[in-house]
Amino acid sequence: MQSIEVVLTMLLLVLASGYLVRVLPFALPLPLVQIALGAGVAAVSSHAVALDPQIFFLVFLPPLLFLDGWRIPKDGLFHDARTILQLALGLVVLTVIGVGFLIHWLIPAMPLAVAFALAAIVSPTDPVALSSITARVPMPRRLLHVLEGESLLNDASGLVCFRFAVAAAMTGQFSALSASATFLWLALGGVGIGALVSRGVSQAHVLITRRFGQDAGLPILVSLLTPFGAYLAAEHLGASGILAAVAAGITTSYVELTGTALAATRVQRTAVWDAVQFTLNGIAFVLLGEQLPGILAGAAASVEQSGHLNRWWLVLYAFAITAGLAVLRLLWAWMSLQVGRLAAQRRGEAPGKLSWRLVVATALAGVRGAITLAGVLTLPMALPDGSPFPARDLAVFLAAAVVLLSLLAASFGLPRLLRGLQVPAAPDGQLEERRARQAAAQAALTAVEHARQSHVDALPADAQVYTDAASRVLALYRSRLERGDTDIDAQRLQKADAAERDLRLAALRAERAEIFALARRGRLADDVARRLVREIDLVDARYQQA
Repeated sequence: MQSIEVVLTMLLLVLASGYLVRVLPFALPLPLVQIALGAGVAAVSSHAVALDPQIFFLVFLPPLLFLDGWRIPKDGLFHDARTILQLALGLVVLTVIGVGFLIHWLIPAMPLAVAFALAAIVSPTDPVALSSITARVPMPRRLLHVLEGESLLNDASGLVCFRFAVAAAMTGQFSALSASATFLWLALGGVGIGALVSRGVSQAHVLITRRFGQDAGLPILVSLLTPFGAYLAAEHLGASGILAAVAAGITTSYVELTGTALAATRVQRTAVWDAVQFTLNGIAFVLLGEQLPGILAGAAASVEQSGHLNRWWLVLYAFAITAGLAVLRLLWAWMSLQVGRLAAQRRGEAPGKLSWRLVVATALAGVRGAITLAGVLTLPMALPDGSPFPARDLAVFLAAAVVLLSLLAASFGLPRLLRGLQVPAAPDGQLEERRARQAAAQAALTAVEHARQSHVDALPADAQVYTDAASRVLALYRSRLERGDTDIDAQRLQKADAAERDLRLAALRAERAEIFALARRGRLADDVARRLVREIDLVDARYQQA
């Protein structure tokens, strides 16, 4: 019963945060409001929530990472793959080494292996925290894609480094060869298992429903369970469940381009996933705030573990580690951009102007979140000989402090840093969208004419009815092609009679099929295709209910 009360309380706090952030007389980031609500409830409540990191990873990460992998634009992900891998792999390794030595230098009482473990768990950026910040910041599209791709991939590299640092602290031994082999299996195995699970589930669902039919909510439930299946399968086989969830989402986005799902299903599924994303994001930050009083209560022990008596040393350590993370990220981003400009010069291209504001924004966008806190809580309580794990409370406190400081820096720094920044529009994307709309309209014209002829042949007595209806629909699409009008006039179409409804549905099916075909052939970005298909689906759903 207590568990149910805790869940309901978390949901109410998330709901309250959504209202509170809108009624406050000043702008405050939603994650900070949720953290404050969680900390406030924990401070006045006698029932603390025991956060089990394994349960947190299972419940929260698979659906959120799956959704991010599903919705992230794949053209941007693959176009900037080198930059993303540099951040997700190279920067993580540099952070573990550089910040690890920095922590050991600042706190000699913390063993080097524990310092490396702490550096490893604060190295990955959190996709949940990042999405909550970037949702309200006018960030350049390409930079956003790079940051999203990095946050999806660097969890695996950071957690692998953390795992081996903890093993070194427990046993006093470390094998670079074993670590490399394990990382390869975690990464490649996780990606492969996630893709296979997603593809297999989709194929099985299509085969079963094609023969026996389906209920309206069945495909939605299948999509909700797929990330958990991919995560658990990968973890059972010793691979990365995080990367499996991401790979399952990316694979699902490609499966979606087949167009097998019904329009009403896509509309309902989008609404359900939006609600799931908002709820899980909110609960993650509320739980983070709920853990803060307990973490702060252990600050006294942390002071003794650091070798000092003054508690202000903890604040100094937290700021120093956060600053070290930002400086390393800033230098790495600057060097990566310089390498990219030199490569462009060698290819004979004009290198783009290097904007210091974008470089600093890249550094500030390295937001840490609930993944860091949940990961650091997995530190063992004791060594194999039974003695307490060295500086565990101190590591937990410093990780939580880094999470808060990075959230504060990004929440207040990014909007001011990017305010007024003139970012050129993406002409290629606009041209793709315009061509896709024109191709879809042309396909609709052909489909309307074919549908009109088939109805006339089947029902000669109603030939004039369908001819008149076809004329109205054809006139609408021809005007869109001639004027470049891209809006679908749903109100006008809803006034049509039954004949016009049939022809309009045929036209919508043809538009949707053409857009999916363009996306499959790589001639249309999948995020643009998703937006266009959603517009068509909304109109389709209205006509189906008419």
